[in-house]
Amino acid sequence: MCGRYCLTTSGAALQNSLEPWIAHGAESTWLSHYGPRVMIRPGEPVLVLRREHMRSEMTHMLWGLLPSWVKDPSVGPRPINARAETLNEKSYFRGAWRHHRCLLPSNGFWEKKQRIHRSNDEPFWLAGLWERWIGPDGSELESCCVITTRPNALIRPLHDRMPVIIPNGLEEIWLAEGDGRHLRALEPMLEPWETNGWTQTPRQDLAPEPIAAQLKLF
Repeated sequence: MCGRYCLTTSGAALQNSLEPWIAHGAESTWLSHYGPRVMIRPGEPVLVLRREHMRSEMTHMLWGLLPSWVKDPSVGPRPINARAETLNEKSYFRGAWRHHRCLLPSNGFWEKKQRIHRSNDEPFWLAGLWERWIGPDGSELESCCVITTRPNALIRPLHDRMPVIIPNGLEEIWLAEGDGRHLRALEPMLEPWETNGWTQTPRQDLAPEPIAAQLKLF
């Protein structure tokens, strides 16, 4: 499971790594909405890279997927994770897996007060899905979730699931539209990632969260 993650990279460093996807002239607007966050929780706005109308772009969405076909957004679950093994089977994720894949920049995720991150602390991509819900009055809500897979040797002592990580350089392949053959070509990316270059750091000052916040995970 990925129920909490962080993005503490400085604005300048993050802008540099995301430069290919920041719209020309929009840098100041994007930076004005960015602030390093040690603990990003479900239901909060998150930074997302998605592809639409043949263009990849950075935007903000709410973490907790709301499919476009849901009639009442106040009823039913808002999944924060989607299991890689059943993406093409579950109605909540099937459409997004085919047409609305996305990436969430992060430089660590949390499991049992351990921050899992690259040894050099550089940001990486969490694989995700996104949807756009349109209400009867024309209002729109864009939301997303993180794809999870089986744990590798680093995560296994902490949890039985971990987020799918998309390697740098494969962003456009992950986001690109395609047919069933393209989706099958993406399946190897859903496998557990190698532990080389990754580590975990304990954080002792993390206080227990309220029960209400914990329930958002399920």
